[in-house]
Amino acid sequence: MATLRDAVTTLTPAGIAAPDHVVSIRGLRKSYGELEAVKGIDLDVRRGEVFALLGPNGAGKTTTLEILEGYRTRTAGEVTVLGHDPGRRDRQLQERIGICLQTTGIERYLSVVEIIELYRGYYPRPRPVDELLDLVGLTEQADVRVRRLSGGQRRRLDLAVALCGDPELLFLDEPTTGFDPGARRQAWDMVKRLTGSGRTVLLTTHFMDEAQVLADRLVVLVGGLIVAQGTPSEVVAGGSATTIIRVQLPPHTASVPESFAGVTVTRTADTLELRTAQPTLAVHALTSWAIEAGFEFKELSVSRPSLEDAYLELVGQDGHGAPDGHGVPPVTGRASRSRRR
Repeated sequence: MATLRDAVTTLTPAGIAAPDHVVSIRGLRKSYGELEAVKGIDLDVRRGEVFALLGPNGAGKTTTLEILEGYRTRTAGEVTVLGHDPGRRDRQLQERIGICLQTTGIERYLSVVEIIELYRGYYPRPRPVDELLDLVGLTEQADVRVRRLSGGQRRRLDLAVALCGDPELLFLDEPTTGFDPGARRQAWDMVKRLTGSGRTVLLTTHFMDEAQVLADRLVVLVGGLIVAQGTPSEVVAGGSATTIIRVQLPPHTASVPESFAGVTVTRTADTLELRTAQPTLAVHALTSWAIEAGFEFKELSVSRPSLEDAYLELVGQDGHGAPDGHGVPPVTGRASRSRRR
């Protein structure tokens, strides 16, 4: 599989990103003593897309995001965000980005509208309050105090705060944690509307269905390195995850023919399961067998590999590593500093 190192270079000799890229990274490294959390990654995020950064805990996702947001200094490499070096923490850059963290320190005794008004005051061109409330679905909770909100409603408020400055680039770190299925779908629609208006979203999530629905492109990080990149379908196609074909057989069906050689076959009394990397040939063999033997399958289903299948193949079946940021010093006050420019 090609890596991002094979992509066309988008930095000018002066190190400025090409106009259609809001984020460009070349050779990014970050070490904490002997621990190297990020080991030399390259990636570009294009304007107007949803770009997902995936990986198990400890893969380097949080460190990479914090470098892009300006809250950690890099050890080596070139990084530009909206044409700026985030390590300089230029006010002009901070006014153009929004950040939704996994956890925030929002004041519990203010109302929803008071919180939004407070954070709007930090930006030169904030979005209107009513528009923000409608966008995140909190219009009916406008006068409710934060401490009385449900977990999902608080997460929506986090999103509203991240959008207060009408950002060109939005960082979403596990944005739908605590959402029920309906709220998650609404959040997905909101993200799609944002990119539809020309904004760019950099997303981290542990929900593979979320990445598959939202991401235009993604990278998978393992141990501080990029192990896969591309569109969700390209990442799935690049794996060796097999397609599963299940059929329910009539009673007393004959033995499986030799034409299934090379396909992993599991059979119970009335169910046949095939695992194969060539599903078209397998389905053809199955239907030919049924026609020649003169019977009909009671049921037939074909399950294609999902992004989750490919992801687990890349990171290991348990999908776990060390806790994210293991051995990495915390960024003190990050939750409150992220919006106080």
